[in-house]
Amino acid sequence: MLPEVKSEESTQESLAVHDSPKVSVVIPIYNEETLVHRLHGELLASLVPLGLSFEIIYVNDGSTDRSLELLVQCHSKDARVVVVELSRNWGHQAAVTAGLSLARGQAVLLMDGDLQDPPNVIPDLVAAWDRGAQVVIAQRRSRTERGLRSVLFPLFYRCLAFVSDFPIPTNAGVFCLLDRIVVDCINRLSETNRYLPGLRAWVGFKTDVVLYHRPDRPDNEPKQTFSRLVRYACDAIFSFSYKPLRLSLFAGFIVAIFAMIYGIILLTCRILGIGLFGVPVVNGYTSTIVSILFLGGVQLVSVGILGEYIGRIYDEVKHRPLFIVHKIHNRSNK
Repeated sequence: MLPEVKSEESTQESLAVHDSPKVSVVIPIYNEETLVHRLHGELLASLVPLGLSFEIIYVNDGSTDRSLELLVQCHSKDARVVVVELSRNWGHQAAVTAGLSLARGQAVLLMDGDLQDPPNVIPDLVAAWDRGAQVVIAQRRSRTERGLRSVLFPLFYRCLAFVSDFPIPTNAGVFCLLDRIVVDCINRLSETNRYLPGLRAWVGFKTDVVLYHRPDRPDNEPKQTFSRLVRYACDAIFSFSYKPLRLSLFAGFIVAIFAMIYGIILLTCRILGIGLFGVPVVNGYTSTIVSILFLGGVQLVSVGILGEYIGRIYDEVKHRPLFIVHKIHNRSNK
């Protein structure tokens, strides 16, 4: 029997109950068996003192370790815990989207499950929401990445700020609080290549920022591979900006003008019978090769940028679901 493909409406109906919680917490989980119990304990320690009704939605994104088993144990002990089993590993953004489509709270908290998004920041996010903010972004005051990542992350945010067609807060991941109206707007967006911090900024609404220090992972083993981070960065840039296309067009104009000027100079030197920079006119091998390689490089870069956009168009026209839910553990089947 094939697993059921859940749409936004069907997934929310499957969780329908008479009362909706004040706050929903959505957390994607992928191979976090060493952190599940600690994460759940810290979440409860931050949520219970608030005195608000809440639910915690763990989205198991095809974990291959004991993460699912441990999450189901949490559910069996606490009816406020919902465990969503995806049919396979669909990726971080798809898992977060699945949780968003299931969340019933008046406010929805999004955070990662590796404890780099510390649960003790939750009261500050809720307080900002109580003050009237509809989007509360947890922005990193500092982060502890080392090596190549410590260089590439700031570079990515600078590039994103430069190319984006509208302001997207930097140094901010999915860790945030969204009002119900914002969640409903994001759930109506069906694009495949998703960058949720960008979608969050695109829908607008009154926004506030809470600063926090991003700690190391407790086990010092990042789950996001370098290739996934590169794809994530491409989704962020190409989904929210046409500037790469405009830059390639601008580069084409610059190269064409440069080639025209260079050709005029060479033709003048040929007519006058003089060398260029001390090199005889007949020795044009170097200039020819350099010109060909330069023009070829510009063309390949432009074609590559165009290919990124075309590939995303191809993904969108297929209209495949962003995720497939295999099973939901909630209070109705506890």
